[in-house]
Amino acid sequence: MTDVARVARVSHQTVSRVLNGHPNVRPETRIRVLDAIEQLGYRPNLAARALATGRSNALGLVTLDSMLLGPVATMYAVEQAARRAGYSVSIRSQSSIDRASLADSLSHLVQQSVAGAIVIAPVATTDSALEVLSAEIPIVVVEAAPQGEVSAVIAEQQKGAYIATKHLLDLGHRTVAHISGPSDWIEARERVVGWRRALEEAGVEPPAVIMGDWSAQSGYDAGRLIADASEITAVFAANDNMALGLLRALNERGRLIPRDLSVVGFDDVAEAAFFSPPLTTIRQDFAAMGSRAVELLLRQLAAPGRKVERIELTPELVLRESTAEA
Repeated sequence: MTDVARVARVSHQTVSRVLNGHPNVRPETRIRVLDAIEQLGYRPNLAARALATGRSNALGLVTLDSMLLGPVATMYAVEQAARRAGYSVSIRSQSSIDRASLADSLSHLVQQSVAGAIVIAPVATTDSALEVLSAEIPIVVVEAAPQGEVSAVIAEQQKGAYIATKHLLDLGHRTVAHISGPSDWIEARERVVGWRRALEEAGVEPPAVIMGDWSAQSGYDAGRLIADASEITAVFAANDNMALGLLRALNERGRLIPRDLSVVGFDDVAEAAFFSPPLTTIRQDFAAMGSRAVELLLRQLAAPGRKVERIELTPELVLRESTAEA
């Protein structure tokens, strides 16, 4: 930076201001500094900057070790949004999120001098794990956070499930069966609550939940049971993978979709429009979840001590050909 300052005939502080995008630099001065940077082939030494400031130009990301769409798509969106803001991302994936593993991951990230961290935490054990979040760096949680305790970006899972179930009831189906995700996932629990609320508001006694594990196989297994229950005319599957397995099982048993039975999924995976038939589903905006999480974190970095913020994103119903009037 001293060499750049000498060639551009400005102070070391002016070079620093140009590099950090400070507005109080005259345009002609900024051009002169940028020309000098280009001439000298200067690149900021991020390691030296981290030593000087105690923070790197990196954000930490703790996520569940999973290939499921939600965590993976959100992780990708966080990385993209951070890159646009000029940050790199250091990722720590773990097989479970509990107090010990979360504390270990955050400690590792703090040792790397990350500026702040985002925790993608879709499982129920997160509630107790969040007690360790009084860390030395700002933190934003995606999908799980007790109200008011930590800044968070939340998808309104209950509302999405309610919309899916009400859509089927509005088509004239007398009840709606539900294939749930695993009970230790927050999304699965919240979707059960939304499904049950829609039925109860319609004066319908909710049937027993059919348990799944997010996989197409579990949807297929559930579908083999549902296919033999002729009284079931509508099913809400808690994700599109299980809906896919369900459609396969129903097709094998000769139950036509949507003539004999209507199906709604959740997530709107890229392939949902190409299922047979194309799947009506609830779309979650994972790109928005990731970018809004980065936005929240950067606001905390810009204003330390900023009050806790909570962003709630509403899923939307995507109508395709797997639902019809009863």
